[in-house]
Amino acid sequence: MLIAIAAVWMGCMVNAQTVDTTMHRKKVAVVLSGGGAKGMAHIGVLKVLEKAGIPVDIITGTSMGSIIGGLYAIGYNANALDSMVRVQDWSYVITDREDMRRQSLSDWKKQYTYLYSTGLTFGKRDMNAGGFIKGKNLAELFQQLCTGYTDSLDFTRDLRIPFACVATNIIDNSEVDFHSGRLPQAMRASMAIPAAFSPVRIGDMVLVDGGLKNNYPADIAREMGADIIIGVTVQGAPKVAENMGGTMSILSQIIDVNCKNKYDENLAFTDLHLQVDTKGYGSASFSQAAIDTLIRRGEELAMSHWDDIIALKKRIGVDESFRPTILHPLRPQVMTERQRVVGYSFENMTPQAERFLRRKFHLHDESWHAAHKNQTPDSIDAQLMHQLTTTMRVDLFYQTAECRLVPEGDGVRVVLMAGNRKSVQLHGGVRYDNEEYASVQLGLEIPLKTSIPVNNDITLRLGKRLMAKGEMTIHPSSFTRPAISFAFHRNDVDLYSEGKRDYNVRYNQLQAEFIPINYDLRYFNLQYAVRWDFFHYRNMLGGEHGIQASIKNEHFYSYHARVSYISEDDWYFPTRGARFKAEYSYLTDNFTKLYGKTGMSDVSASWRMSFALSNRFTLQPMVYGRLLFGPSVPLPFRNTIGGDWFGHYVEQQMPFAGIGNMEYVDNQFVAVQLQAQQRIGGKSYVLMRLAGGQQADKVKYLLDNRVVLGAQAAYYYNTLFGPVGATIGYSNRTEKPYFFLNLGYEF
Repeated sequence: MLIAIAAVWMGCMVNAQTVDTTMHRKKVAVVLSGGGAKGMAHIGVLKVLEKAGIPVDIITGTSMGSIIGGLYAIGYNANALDSMVRVQDWSYVITDREDMRRQSLSDWKKQYTYLYSTGLTFGKRDMNAGGFIKGKNLAELFQQLCTGYTDSLDFTRDLRIPFACVATNIIDNSEVDFHSGRLPQAMRASMAIPAAFSPVRIGDMVLVDGGLKNNYPADIAREMGADIIIGVTVQGAPKVAENMGGTMSILSQIIDVNCKNKYDENLAFTDLHLQVDTKGYGSASFSQAAIDTLIRRGEELAMSHWDDIIALKKRIGVDESFRPTILHPLRPQVMTERQRVVGYSFENMTPQAERFLRRKFHLHDESWHAAHKNQTPDSIDAQLMHQLTTTMRVDLFYQTAECRLVPEGDGVRVVLMAGNRKSVQLHGGVRYDNEEYASVQLGLEIPLKTSIPVNNDITLRLGKRLMAKGEMTIHPSSFTRPAISFAFHRNDVDLYSEGKRDYNVRYNQLQAEFIPINYDLRYFNLQYAVRWDFFHYRNMLGGEHGIQASIKNEHFYSYHARVSYISEDDWYFPTRGARFKAEYSYLTDNFTKLYGKTGMSDVSASWRMSFALSNRFTLQPMVYGRLLFGPSVPLPFRNTIGGDWFGHYVEQQMPFAGIGNMEYVDNQFVAVQLQAQQRIGGKSYVLMRLAGGQQADKVKYLLDNRVVLGAQAAYYYNTLFGPVGATIGYSNRTEKPYFFLNLGYEF
């Protein structure tokens, strides 16, 4: 008995010593400043603090510091943060573009046609307005990264490390310190740079970047009980008058001056201040090279203060060999792991919208699975969360969409919350080239609030090729999205013959199309369509080959079967994936015959593959062609080649390296092309293209004629406004070089 009592007493003494060791050391806080992309340097500093065995009891931050700090507080260690920021596509994350790869190919193409898109809600104030970027992709990323911590929480009690971040309420210019609430929302509010990102509205507060009031919140860390403060800042040297050269530099200076609030006072009681050199980089430096450099600079700076860090460790009250209990182990791969679903909740959504989502994604509650015992319970991962919110915005036309996972029982409850329905979605695009000069294209999507979603799409192009088009698409939950459209084209086209302009034709084209089968699967689209075309020729200039005499107004009826597949990782500069399109059509002038004879059959196809031989160099072979069969081939449907894109001037146009303008070729045309794509830096591309083609009046004579050869070289810079660059080329058909300048997306 005495031995047992002694053993218990000794155990208590050992535990008491362990507790005393923990309780008598000083509390350590890490404070991370704001700074946009420059805040990536915080990760490098955290790596060194972990290596040195510095315990972190409190973490506070502002703007990017709130993001790094908030994720660190819920379990991402420095290596996990390093991996996470490197795999993100920041050119997508910091915009409002939708990820259309799992939506229809037509919706996906809009992303690479218009430089600006926004949803408008008439009759209701858009609570997400107020910035050029609404930040929906950032908010969605935070939601996914914070899986398990998305509900309302006490940041001191419920997180692995007590945490706080700062925002600014622009209603009364007051500082708002987040010690509780929804972590993704707090992080999003803290980094809402005025004018760039829309503010976050909570109750009567309109919250923007916390740096305007407290960019380095060491005072909050002290209020939370910190005895030792380690601070990291990423602000550059003060600007002088010579640096004020433009609007952005002036706006940046206004923000930097405001960020001085409390800065000196907070530095005064910082025990170890690490000022990272971020020269050469700005708040928007999110390229892979910039992220690599900034993290490395943070790590190198902290290592240069290694002796100071070890000395500080002794002041904390632990010896050099001390290693803290890892309160923040590497979190599971929350972006790929699947979680069991116990049920679904739909907030601010119509019953029709709920039914649409349940049918499209086969969403079932546990009660359904209990009645169908053979079925595997539903599960969800970040990818499915993203598909759900994208569908809510694209197919159901909600202005905002949110998917939260709330722990419940042995799984999670999926909460789908929608904002206001869009009245319209407005798109705008502009481009310039040295052939057509300036062109503007506007798009307007008008959803109808019906039980089955219906979208009306109006497009207007202004320029040398005037176009107006209206299209209505029905969005049922499965199989097909039937559509009907009507378009007016007013074309002004130059036709060339072996490099010399032969004639110019001006005509109006009316086109109506009904697509009863319009089936979308991932990367894939299948269509069957019936079309009516009417061509009204206004005039023709030139015509040395007698074509002018055959020009007359006429109409046609045609039937089309099309299949498209696109898995490329980029619309203009892919490095992997494939692009395939094939079509068969039958052309008539009375539904069955053409000019009293058999109708014209049109078989066309193109197939391109991308092979990345390194992280910068890609080879892209392509085969394509168009074969026309029948007694007659009307002039508007003859084969044409030239330019860089399929269907740019007329629908049947095929590109060909070395030929800049549009030229007619024979009824049977096939070609091969090899393109080498070299990326230089982050967004610059050098393209080399070789092409060879064969043409003939009949398929059996394809190999009898001279091979058409062409080559071209191009340089492009991939901007947010589309590709900007120039091309030079030469072919043995034209026997002269050509130059082409392009600014913006192609349409």
